[in-house]
Amino acid sequence: MAADLPFEKALEKLEKIVQDLETGDISLDDALKKYEEGIKLSRACQQKLAQAEKKIEILIKTPAGALKKEAFSPEDADEGAEDAPKRKTASKNRPATDDEDLLI
Repeated sequence: MAADLPFEKALEKLEKIVQDLETGDISLDDALKKYEEGIKLSRACQQKLAQAEKKIEILIKTPAGALKKEAFSPEDADEGAEDAPKRKTASKNRPATDDEDLLI
């Protein structure tokens, strides 16, 4: 059942279950049932996210089959892969500063 739900609905149900369990106003039996349903929903959501990630990896592969290592941004979706602007990134050892623009 959980696997049949769209991701957004499954996540919404999972959030409701978490809220119900956090309040503590339910019996132990009901809490166990909700917990079990929550686990199923969580696994279904994780599976749907993994499938989406695989699809995205397929879509962003280069013609040679290598995976592009650039970060994706919504602006890049409107442009061709070769036309996408190169972005400055901060070094792993130093944070970005205010004077470093995102675009070159």
